Amino acid sequence: MNILIAEPLAAAGIELLKSQPGWNVIVSNPKEYGQHLAEADALLVRSAVQVTPAVLEKAPRLRVIGRAGVGVDNVDLDAATAAGVLVMNTPGGNAVSVAEHAMALMLVMARHISQADASTRAGKWEKKKLMGHELRGKTLGILGLGSIGRELVKRARAFEMRILAHDPYVASKIAQDLGIELVELSRLYAESDYISLHMASTPETQGFLSRAAFDAMKTGVKIVNCARGELVDEAALLEAIQSGKVGGAALDVFNVEPPPAGFPLFEGNAVVATPHIGGSTEEAQEIVGVRIAEQLVEYLKNGVAINAVNMPAVSPEQYRALSPYAILAERLGVFAAHIASGNPRALRIVYSGKVFNMGSGLLRNAGLAGALSRSTANKANYVNALQIAEHRGWEVVERHDKFSGPMDSLRLELETDSGVTAVEGVVLFGKPRMMQVDGIFCEAALSGCLVFMKNRDVPGVIGHVGSVLGKNHINIANFSLGRRDAPSTPGEPAEAVAVVTTDELVPEEVLAQLRQNAAVMFARAVQFRG
Repeated sequence: MNILIAEPLAAAGIELLKSQPGWNVIVSNPKEYGQHLAEADALLVRSAVQVTPAVLEKAPRLRVIGRAGVGVDNVDLDAATAAGVLVMNTPGGNAVSVAEHAMALMLVMARHISQADASTRAGKWEKKKLMGHELRGKTLGILGLGSIGRELVKRARAFEMRILAHDPYVASKIAQDLGIELVELSRLYAESDYISLHMASTPETQGFLSRAAFDAMKTGVKIVNCARGELVDEAALLEAIQSGKVGGAALDVFNVEPPPAGFPLFEGNAVVATPHIGGSTEEAQEIVGVRIAEQLVEYLKNGVAINAVNMPAVSPEQYRALSPYAILAERLGVFAAHIASGNPRALRIVYSGKVFNMGSGLLRNAGLAGALSRSTANKANYVNALQIAEHRGWEVVERHDKFSGPMDSLRLELETDSGVTAVEGVVLFGKPRMMQVDGIFCEAALSGCLVFMKNRDVPGVIGHVGSVLGKNHINIANFSLGRRDAPSTPGEPAEAVAVVTTDELVPEEVLAQLRQNAAVMFARAVQFRG
């Protein structure tokens, strides 16, 4: 077994690999590792080595790639999957380091450390000018309660800060266990003296701190970003600083790294900047180095994939048989996540017919991966979905309904603190199709771009939808309708649903136009990838 280490790794991790009987550990570097690819069974990288299709072609024996760190942007996951190579990472290994850095940046802003250092070195003694304030008693708003956000909670509590958090993908019980309040964005913005970002970078979170967000914040708020640069609209942040709305910002990450010469945010003293070093500590590197070595040993010796990011843990034969149902489960999960409201706390999966006996574990994880896909930067997949859900405090329940109608079916029930959203589907001619939403029959293909609507079943709604989409030059490919057999209140219109398939994703401003009709109670867009 040949283990190729292409970048610097903690000595303890290297020793663990070398201690395995029959293993040959090749310690190389980013410039020379390529000459060893042909013999490598495992490749261990950090962030410098780019694992491209060309690299994979040179490694015909490769079984696993280990990334000593969180992000896998430097690994072509599609190419690795096509080559049958498992990719694993080490999430959470640098959580304490990043949380401590965020805490340090808050202290730097609170006590004007950067300006005080420069002033004192320049021979000045500006005690009155550099009057600061305590963190004690201030309100900290944390955006994102993942591993780093939770570590920050512990440290901020030691400073006697009041803590609010917002994370629509974490169960309320997590916040209760941490002893903090999980609140809506509007309240967090209005009450926070400091706001620290610890969110994943996804299409929904890019530009999260926008002009509208800054406008909603408390005047004088201070911003900390040790997550991803693209979460902040840098032009909007500059405007907010110049207007006095934002009293300061501490940034470890930027939209472009390193920032270009003449970067506008660096003018003046309002911004503290560090070069993406939040996770750069000796302790963090030791942790991820040892952790990735342990994961490689577990996988190569026992076949157990920990923190895998790309492959299902089933045999090729099982996967071929289950693949259509796994796609169905995943897309039902995506659909449910997009139309549900509130913080998720449970996912129930009901299998009808023989599909349960084919391998419910894969189908369960596929449904979870779909339900988690809106909130995870590192793609939740069939291997890691269960541990992500458990980490977020979700309850996962499976049930087998042995009765089978004309065909096998799956039903996913996503429970949030606002209610339960239930979607059911089947595989028809090898393709996933939805059959029911919240108990209302409505058949539609689970592919492409959709708009899901709930409305009162009164005249004019269909015409309104066609008019709005047509006015915005959005083509309707299909229109599926359904309604309850009887109204919930006698004499009132029945509840109806519609699934509109469109040629492109319908933007939020168009959805808002759909909701302007008094009969339309709900309208959201859903997009399926692949």
